[in-house]
Amino acid sequence: MREFDGTPRTAAWIVTGPTSGIGYRAALDLAEHGTVVLVGRSPHKLKKVAAEINARPRGHAVTVTGDFSDLASVRRAAAEIVALDLPIAGLLNNAGVSPMGPAHTAQGWDLAFTTNHLGPFVFTEALVPHLPDGANVVFVCSAVEDPKRTSATLAGYRGGRYISAEAGLRGEWRPGGSRRPGMDAYATSKQCNLATVLEFARETPRLRFNAVEPGFNPGTGLGRDAGPVARLALRCVAAPLAPFITYWNTPKRAARMITHVLTDSSDATGVYYDEKGRPMPGSDQVRDPAFDARVVRETRTLLADIAGRPA
Repeated sequence: MREFDGTPRTAAWIVTGPTSGIGYRAALDLAEHGTVVLVGRSPHKLKKVAAEINARPRGHAVTVTGDFSDLASVRRAAAEIVALDLPIAGLLNNAGVSPMGPAHTAQGWDLAFTTNHLGPFVFTEALVPHLPDGANVVFVCSAVEDPKRTSATLAGYRGGRYISAEAGLRGEWRPGGSRRPGMDAYATSKQCNLATVLEFARETPRLRFNAVEPGFNPGTGLGRDAGPVARLALRCVAAPLAPFITYWNTPKRAARMITHVLTDSSDATGVYYDEKGRPMPGSDQVRDPAFDARVVRETRTLLADIAGRPA
């Protein structure tokens, strides 16, 4: 981690997953608004992005290593950020994975559910007591959590399939989901992200919690687990077409929208924004406050149980 050198800035912005795709572009954009705290699992990649930002006349970035598939690593990263004692204005929970098939952490937990939901949940709860009133926390979500989203169902998704937090940890989803391995895990993790945002917004009105749907971005690293032919098609065929297709986007445009949401000076909270920055509804399930409260309650119970298990 690069220590804070005392360079005066008006604000600090935390970005997770800043070494590629949307997170990388957002980090560059946010560097125009203050110090950027880059949080990711690769120290080498983090240093490269930090060097790029620090080379700018107004750029200032610090790096914190944290692997969101490892909850202990997440807690250490949050503690390091608190120790920096920076004037945090906002947090962008962008880090995520979308495995093509069943994938697990070193502990045997579902990789997508742990990395996309539990990691950001732990990270955010660890930082909330240290965020000043009015700070904005933004989660990058996905409309694939909605089973009525036509573009998502055509791609093979069947919406979030949440049973319980404990079931998600084991990689178990409500029956009737996708035929493609990994899709239910990803959609359910994103369903939990959105439910978390909406419930946190109700619980903690002194802060702002918002969500964004960045659109389908074939130029991001989410498809890194695909085969070489699929990766080539995403990069060379799909990415150039993205600006011309409904619901598709580019990392640059998505980052610009996210930066606008994150730096917005209004008191908007509990809002879900689409790829153009317009408020949009989530699925019927996440629009039910009782469901959102259950996801947060069960996640907290699960995390407390995990913390008490023998190492």
